[in-house]
Amino acid sequence: MINDIPHCEFMHAHPDTIEKIRTSMPDDDTLIDVAELFKVFGDSTRIKILSALSGGELCVCDISTAVGMTSSAVSHQLKILKNAELVRFRREGKTVFYSLADGHVNTILKQGFEHINEE
Repeated sequence: MINDIPHCEFMHAHPDTIEKIRTSMPDDDTLIDVAELFKVFGDSTRIKILSALSGGELCVCDISTAVGMTSSAVSHQLKILKNAELVRFRREGKTVFYSLADGHVNTILKQGFEHINEE
């Protein structure tokens, strides 16, 4: 298995290290799922909505006002965020309130902002 590894003439492969990496790598389905998750984060409008929700639970009307978009546009983006399990919702009468699905979403956002703002 290790002998099948392509290598550069000028580099020395470390078979033990490579085997350790190969056995600890997530399976292809998991890698695809993570890539799909990051695609959802790849839209600045959705990041803006998630950032607004990082301050706490909001209804669509409040999100729309906070991010400067129509309720229809926000609802469309919220559907994508719900499908990716990045936001959750609850109903109170006729009003639907949205919030971040869990602390991981906030952590990803914070780390992204920290990374961008590093000097």
